[in-house]
Amino acid sequence: MLKKITYAAAGVDISVADKMKKGIAKDLETTNPLVLNKIGAFSSLCDAAFPSYKHPVLVCKTEEPGSKQLLAFKYKRVRGICYDLINHLINDVIVMGATPLFIQDLIVCGKLEKDVVSDLVKYIAEACKVQGCALTGGETSEQPNVLAAGTYVLGASCIGVAEKEEIIDGSSITEGDTVLAIESSGPHTNGYTLIRALIDQDNMILDAEIGGRKFLDLIMEPHRCYFSALKDLFKNPGLHGMAHITGGGIQGNLNRILPSGLDAVIDLSAIRVLPVFSFIREKSGNDDADMMRTFNLGVGMTIVVDKKAVGEVIDHLKKHNLACYEIGNIVSGGSQSVRMEGKLKW
Repeated sequence: MLKKITYAAAGVDISVADKMKKGIAKDLETTNPLVLNKIGAFSSLCDAAFPSYKHPVLVCKTEEPGSKQLLAFKYKRVRGICYDLINHLINDVIVMGATPLFIQDLIVCGKLEKDVVSDLVKYIAEACKVQGCALTGGETSEQPNVLAAGTYVLGASCIGVAEKEEIIDGSSITEGDTVLAIESSGPHTNGYTLIRALIDQDNMILDAEIGGRKFLDLIMEPHRCYFSALKDLFKNPGLHGMAHITGGGIQGNLNRILPSGLDAVIDLSAIRVLPVFSFIREKSGNDDADMMRTFNLGVGMTIVVDKKAVGEVIDHLKKHNLACYEIGNIVSGGSQSVRMEGKLKW
């Protein structure tokens, strides 16, 4: 007869998970009238009646914060990585002109540590509330031997809503439009495999000071969310397209919204490169092309606007304490590509 092995002895203690779930219930409380049931149900019920919309369209997205989460847990930046997760996710939804409504999270771990998971849920819920959406539930999965104890993998999905006639997908972009850059807060959630390789090569760079701040603090600055600053522009007819600048840089993201027959021309000398990227370039030895493919270089979002609306849009974002400036324009072309001209100013 085989020796008795309980589920807890094998690595999964359901009683710990149950206690954790009771503890996080308060963090998941919401007064959002569209959320129809309480946490604990098998699935979340969300009201799909949108009386203020003539033809509501659901906008769906799933995202994760990449290998930045390894640094977050190692250097105790758990709150920041939760904001990274939610802010990145919401940015991908709002570029369609949508309002984020509901978010479901996913936490996979090698060993369920009650305090850690409770903090994760608390901060994820907090990040959602800042953007006016509800964390309606999710999944926490303890998987011993699949992940090492102390290792966490985060993910989340969002559902937003947009008026069909007011969707911003780039289809209204025309020749002569202006491409504007909105500043990022740093690397956001891209390029961290390279950043981690630099740290592994020389751990001392974490304490290096760049503009009065430590390198560690700069790279762990949370991904900036642009919803509160951009939402009042969604109905502006001068706003023709938005591209969230993530992996692939400006070239690999702005091209995703260009209509057939149009190209974008970007003046590299106009980009306001953040000092942290100059430091990474120096330490890594990467050339400009690799840096542009890997990082946002200080441009967290590009927006394409009618040239007559440029001043209005820049002034609006300035009121939200965001630097916004011209970096290019839309020209006729057959490849829906982003052409880079000039040189970056490091």
